[in-house]
Amino acid sequence: MAAASIYRFATLFLFCVIPFSFSELVQEQTLVLKYHNGPLLKGKIAVNLIWYGKFSPAQRSIIVDFINSLSSGKLKLPSASSWWKTTEKYKSGSSTLVVAKQVLFENYPLGKILKNPHLPALAGKFNGVNTISIILTAKDVAVEGFCMRCGTHGSTRVGRGPVRGAFIWVGNSETQCPGQCAWPFHQPIYGPQTPPLVAPNGDVGVDGMIINLATLLANTVTNPFNNGYFQGPANAPLEAVSACTGMFGSGSYPGYPGNLLVEKSTGASYNANGVNGRKYLLPAMWDPQTSTCKTLV
Repeated sequence: MAAASIYRFATLFLFCVIPFSFSELVQEQTLVLKYHNGPLLKGKIAVNLIWYGKFSPAQRSIIVDFINSLSSGKLKLPSASSWWKTTEKYKSGSSTLVVAKQVLFENYPLGKILKNPHLPALAGKFNGVNTISIILTAKDVAVEGFCMRCGTHGSTRVGRGPVRGAFIWVGNSETQCPGQCAWPFHQPIYGPQTPPLVAPNGDVGVDGMIINLATLLANTVTNPFNNGYFQGPANAPLEAVSACTGMFGSGSYPGYPGNLLVEKSTGASYNANGVNGRKYLLPAMWDPQTSTCKTLV
């Protein structure tokens, strides 16, 4: 695996990065994520959404519906919630995600170019015990290291004590690097030039964000403070979903996402049903019971 870009800022927080490289799509034959005896995020988890930049109401609803889908038990299979249930196989049981606060920063208070320290600073204002604060940046917001990575997760201190709250950043790559961060809904910048798939919600940037957000949510609950489940060095770990990069359906291989379901009316590709009739494309997740990357279809 190519080295990931890791950033540390004093002792306040730790970053874990989703790197993206088509050279990393090759799956190792034996994959075991070791448990490093640290705490995981389990039980009811409040999810705070920090919208940085301009998102349309339709874009926001796609992402909110996705988060709500992860804990919904009344969905047609294959579903986003059945995908999320794989996290229950990691030590300590299930995690239920509940959308809590939503904050809109449509006037770009920190500008349209964010540095890495801005991310934990934004998240830290809303973090608490058993929370995940998600920073979502709009398509016209540049973030340091964006395109070399499609998102990050880390943690910040809650107050002055030892307790930490988790955070995630995901950017809309529609106009910056869709070939890297919105594949397979966009022509890849590297590797086999297969035709892009039709995005299930009709928005290449936001449907790409869903893939990266799903990756980071699973990585966060199973390795929130860099001492949970991962393989490899702690400063560049393979985690629950990042260990299965590029795999969405059975038969996947580098440059081919695998066998997927197709919506007849739109031609959109998906593998998970969500609330309000939504459909999503979710990546494979490492299953600790079988030590394999598990896909929904």
